[in-house]
Amino acid sequence: MHVLIIEDDKDVAAYITKGLSESGYVVDAAHTGTEGLSMAQSGQYDILIVDRMLPELDGLSVIEKLRKDGMSTPVLILSALGEVDDRVEGLAAGGDDYLVKPYAFSELLARVQALTRRRGGEIQDQMMLEVADLQLDRLKRKVTRSGRKINLQPREFRLLEYLMSN
Repeated sequence: MHVLIIEDDKDVAAYITKGLSESGYVVDAAHTGTEGLSMAQSGQYDILIVDRMLPELDGLSVIEKLRKDGMSTPVLILSALGEVDDRVEGLAAGGDDYLVKPYAFSELLARVQALTRRRGGEIQDQMMLEVADLQLDRLKRKVTRSGRKINLQPREFRLLEYLMSN
């Protein structure tokens, strides 16, 4: 799974990147709304994590532009703005979920996983990779060969995932 984080606070972006990478995700980060919009438009991401308050172009404008362009990639909005009206505005702009700062990383990870599940058939079809008798389940982070489980370290899993995808 390929995740794009659009977050201007480099420490927060590094924290999320580290946690998601350790959980087996491939993560890229952008630090301005303009940079994030450009990267997101490449269409190579399975999930977007977007901070609401960004320099150059705010997070809601990024999301609205992506939705206007027809992009259906799930978006998790991160924000210090946590009033009901703020959350409603974020969801109305095209966000699929809204997480108020501060948050526990475990909750962010659970929400990313939930967005992946909710995406339905499109993501589910991409979750399982098969080459001959080798199967890689991206969602469950499992690899089997001829029905037998193969235990891999996170880096080994990501490498195998890359090789099987290309």
